[in-house]
Amino acid sequence: MKIVVTAGGTMGHINPALAIIDEFKKHEKNLEVIYFGTHNRMEKDIIPKLGYRYIPLEIYGFSKDIVRDIKNVFLVKRAIQQVREVLRVEKPDVVIGVGGYVTYPVIMAAHKEHIKVFIHEQNSIPGKSNKMISRYADIIGVTFKESENHLKTKGKVILTGHPCGAWALEVAAKDKKSLGLEEHKKLVTIVAGSLGSGSLNEKMLSYLKSIGTENYEVCYITGKNHYEEYSQNKFPKNVHLFPYMEELPGLLKISDVIVSRAGAGSLSEILALKKLAVIIPSPNVANNHQYYNAKELADKGLIYLLEEKNLTKEALEDAIKKLLNDVETKAKMKKNLEQEKTTDSAKIIYDEIKKLI
Repeated sequence: MKIVVTAGGTMGHINPALAIIDEFKKHEKNLEVIYFGTHNRMEKDIIPKLGYRYIPLEIYGFSKDIVRDIKNVFLVKRAIQQVREVLRVEKPDVVIGVGGYVTYPVIMAAHKEHIKVFIHEQNSIPGKSNKMISRYADIIGVTFKESENHLKTKGKVILTGHPCGAWALEVAAKDKKSLGLEEHKKLVTIVAGSLGSGSLNEKMLSYLKSIGTENYEVCYITGKNHYEEYSQNKFPKNVHLFPYMEELPGLLKISDVIVSRAGAGSLSEILALKKLAVIIPSPNVANNHQYYNAKELADKGLIYLLEEKNLTKEALEDAIKKLLNDVETKAKMKKNLEQEKTTDSAKIIYDEIKKLI
């Protein structure tokens, strides 16, 4: 079996794409994967290392820069033609789009070449690319039911959940000692996203500097873009900084409380692992989709929602202490989490695609 996969820009798109590929590998002995991504974002380094054939496309997200956008129109047209040429030679069984602007030319090329298309939308409010290409998909998988209201499609829409949820369960737990952590202390893990968040890092500074007397440890994942600058600060011994964490669910498994943005992948991992979490949606995302991702879960009592506009040292400290020490709050949220079913999203996607082709 031969599949084409396209996703890029951030781990929020790349990880679900990899989870889907892993599911195909479980069932297809002679699976061949061709991956289209950007020429200058993180997938260009990650995907080839995993042994998949990687084809970079030079395109950019559209902005308010008119000159750049005009140039990008020509780059997109060229990318569509480039992909069409590959598809004609390779004749894949299906093309799978998992988000990011790089998916647009790939899905358009697949449509023009009459190849079956599956796309997956991770967020409650779909991204620009998925909104544009949804009409060309044979099947669209969504994580949140709300997404259906924003997609124009003649194809089938199915509620799959997020591929990274069940995937997170398979990742081995990290060893505290190897990370420089004390075995007997509770652990709070704070994740600013794969690239990091300047605004979140700034607001976290006073909190992290103030917890030297607390009887718990903090692992703070700053994001690769911010680690060097952030590590210049002096922090207490119970604060541990990391730029990025390979197989992050392994760290989440040994954490007592998680503080995270509200990307769909992060939320799916937290739910699958049944972890107590303080969620701070990024206000700097398209259509404020992180807030809506988080709000749906907060309304069910599955997370503690703290908006960035209300984020202070005191507010964060109070939220973390509630989830660490307040017996009633912990018990109620744990009960809600245990009742939330973890969907084997990647398997659902695999089964639907098999039926399609």
